[in-house]
Amino acid sequence: MTKAVLAAVRAAMREQGRSLTGGQGHGLTLGVETAVATFISGADLAPTLSLFAELGRTEYREGHRVDALRSILTLGAQTFWATLVRRPGPLEPPQLYATAAALFGYVDALAGAAAEGYLDEQRDAARDWARLRRRLITLLVQPDPPAEAALLAAAEAANWPLPASVCAVSVEGTDAEHLARAVGGGAIATVIDGATRLLAPSPHALERSLAGRRAAIGPAVPVREARQSYRISRKALELQQAARLPEGVLACDEHLVPLLLGWEPGVADRLAARALAPLAALTPAARRPLTETLHAWLRGQGQVVPAARELHTHPQTVRYRLRRLRELFGDRLDDPDERLAIQLALMAR
Repeated sequence: MTKAVLAAVRAAMREQGRSLTGGQGHGLTLGVETAVATFISGADLAPTLSLFAELGRTEYREGHRVDALRSILTLGAQTFWATLVRRPGPLEPPQLYATAAALFGYVDALAGAAAEGYLDEQRDAARDWARLRRRLITLLVQPDPPAEAALLAAAEAANWPLPASVCAVSVEGTDAEHLARAVGGGAIATVIDGATRLLAPSPHALERSLAGRRAAIGPAVPVREARQSYRISRKALELQQAARLPEGVLACDEHLVPLLLGWEPGVADRLAARALAPLAALTPAARRPLTETLHAWLRGQGQVVPAARELHTHPQTVRYRLRRLRELFGDRLDDPDERLAIQLALMAR
């Protein structure tokens, strides 16, 4: 029986283009011998299940599909059964039926053990890849750039060819592996401080892949300057979560002024308090139209008509408010540096 099953299994392996002499070939031979002996003798099943679980692990390591071993097992069972019914013997039909039920249940148990081993190896490998890629990302975004040899070794271990440039992306959520697969294009990802940090060789198509998420795409930089892109994207996501930047997928390069103002809130608050001090003594009802008018006038480069258009009001109203603003701010409205400070303060507020 063992010879018949081995011959069928070896023929199937040859059809799959698989080696009969390598580690997996020897392993399958041992598996067939053990499986046939265990079934015929009725011995304890646990060692055979362990053997097939290890065969499943080897299947994954050698790059075969999860169902390849099961197809070989099914073929082995069919060969066993065909050999059994062709040979004359004492088995009556009821005994043959019982043997068939036991045989195919036995093969299902072996296939289940092999699949479990395959999936265990797949999970272990995924954890290893995740660990290696997390280490690589951490090296690239740490404050002190790593030595060239250390960086190359980490990239090789993570199976990630170092690109010439890279952009860092910070994404709300912790499904790093899913996001890396969704983005594709050689992207790698890990979770740092409660958010997914993704490195991609190119920002191309990132917005489409991340649609529906809060995410900040940092600028493309040389790979050894990845920390700069990482810090910008990280801060942008924090400001987005604090409702200081728009929802959705942000290209950080398009929001540099809000990022600059929000980088250190204490500085922006201090700037606003100093630059807008002349308005502080007014009541909220008086302060609001003057503030809106000042902002629109500065955005309109000191022109009344564009400011009136933005405010949806009459130019004469804008002129009236500007006279009041000049009483409050004096010559500061004619000083370019002061005007810049006031406009930044208004944006921060």
